[in-house]
This record gives sequence, C-alpha cells and structure tokens, in this order.
Amino acid sequence: MSIAVESLGFFMAALGLLMLGVTLPNSYWRVSTVHGNVITTNTIFENLWYSCATDSLGVSNCWEFPSMLALSGYVQGCRALMITAILLGFLGLFLGILGLRCTKIGSMDLSRKAKVAAIAGALDMLAGACGMVAISWYAVNITQDFFNPLYVGTNCCCASQEDPTARAQLTYKTSTVVMPTATSDEGDSSFGKYGKNAYV
Repeated sequence: MSIAVESLGFFMAALGLLMLGVTLPNSYWRVSTVHGNVITTNTIFENLWYSCATDSLGVSNCWEFPSMLALSGYVQGCRALMITAILLGFLGLFLGILGLRCTKIGSMDLSRKAKVAAIAGALDMLAGACGMVAISWYAVNITQDFFNPLYVGTNCCCASQEDPTARAQLTYKTSTVVMPTATSDEGDSSFGKYGKNAYV
C-alpha cells in the first residue's frame, strides 16, 4: 500500500472522529415546534443529555435528564454507542499514527507497522459502525413517534385504512370558543419542566 493511500485513510479516520465529536454534544437531535396555541413554547429541542425550550423571543430554558435509569432504552443505547464510537475512534487514530510508514516512532519494522495499521483501520470501521447504528436508531424512534397517533407530540393523524363512507356519515358540530381563565402557577404536565420564560 502506498504512503498516499495510508495518509488518506488516516485523515479520513480523523475526519470521521471529528464528525462524531461534533455530533455527540449537538443540541438538535430532536426538534419540535409548536404553533397555534394560546400559551405555547416556540421550539423544544433535545439531545442525548438534556432538553431545552426556546420561546419566540429566543430565551432558552434547559434541564438535564435526571436519571439514566429513567430514560428510554434507545436513548441509553445511543449514549453507549456514541461514547464507544468516540473511544474506539481515538484508539484507532492513535494506532493509525503508529502504523503509518511515514512516521518514525520507536524501532518498528514495516511488517509490524502494517499489522498496527490494519488494527487501526478495523477500529475506525467499528467506530463508524457504532456511530451509524446510534444515529439511525435515534432517527427511527423519532420517525415512529411522529407517525404514532397516540404520541403526545403528534397533533393529528389520518388513518390510511379509513373507510370513506364512515367519514361521510359524520355529523357536523358547531365549534365553540373557550376563553382561557387565570390559573395557578402549575403548568401543563408536558411543559412543567420549564420556567415561565419558556412560554409566550
């Protein structure tokens, strides 16, 4: 294998590790925007570690997930996979430096350098696989929640198996307007974790 190919593989592994490092603390793994209510939070966003609410003025209020055992199983799994991916990526990058033929660290011959480079490449591929599984798993759960009619964050749904004759038999009811009344400081259970500045 040429030195150029080894160097390209090393820099690609470093770029992959950098992307994993940027992805893990990113706040926008899940974003929900709520519009149309009298009292509403403009945007709710979360990642694997905390959840935040931002109002229309741009004021944010965040809270960390209280307990690891209280989290969903897929969030715990995604955390473990992402941390494992970063650790494997660091180890692969370190071994990649040792395995490059253009580096002179110690008195390693070319055959040992080739073995170390192969181990580094395997670790980098394993790190990439862990990162892809974690991100895909999280995305699948977001998609399932979006299309779930019983999920709190979904406002409406249309059943694909709905009978059109049943829709035609629905009676029309006039709409009523309910004026909001003054309530105590207790908020809605779904948004009770945020302070008063999270509401518009």
